[in-house]
Amino acid sequence: MKKKVITLIPARGGSVGIPRKNIVDMDGKPLISYAIEASINSSVNETWVSTEDDEISEVSRQYGAQVINRPLDLAHKDASSESALIHFIENFGNFDILIFLQATCPFIQASDIDKAVDLMEKYDSILSVTKFDQFIWEGSVPMYDINDRKRRQDREQAYIETGSMFATTVNGLLKTNNRINGSVGFVEVPRWRSIDIDTSEDLELARSIMRFNREK
Repeated sequence: MKKKVITLIPARGGSVGIPRKNIVDMDGKPLISYAIEASINSSVNETWVSTEDDEISEVSRQYGAQVINRPLDLAHKDASSESALIHFIENFGNFDILIFLQATCPFIQASDIDKAVDLMEKYDSILSVTKFDQFIWEGSVPMYDINDRKRRQDREQAYIETGSMFATTVNGLLKTNNRINGSVGFVEVPRWRSIDIDTSEDLELARSIMRFNREK
């Protein structure tokens, strides 16, 4: 039997860095619309937004998503994303795979989501990543041997989470309370599509990329 796949996009009304971030203007459209449209254009069965905010609810419906009202105690800045995912499952749990998209990642594509769905045949959870080749320091401590500074081609390939997309089985999430569980697979995206908008600098960079792509 074919598995039922649902997308959920958690989107709080509050934001510390950018006021009303999830619906801020992004090249003439609200930011959340890009994640919604990517999901709707993919192979998933349904696309949902979880929010406590009336305006976000209205915008999400305008772009084709269904909306679940998120309790206020799960919508404060310290609430985990997992709490919103589990709240959704508790109310609409008759499905197999949950795709978690971030409203703040406008460069997610339907093809990325479809790759994640396909990979869920082999893995328990999936996350989007991009290649990372720089050397890392934590505070003033190097996370590599400064006396053995290997060339990029001589190092094992490293990746960073983009934050834009996660996929998990419903059972795996409920068992572990973690979107990343069991065997983990990657959907790799190029660096320019890995932006997760958290600051005004991120916002302006994303807008510049969109203008460049539109004018190219």
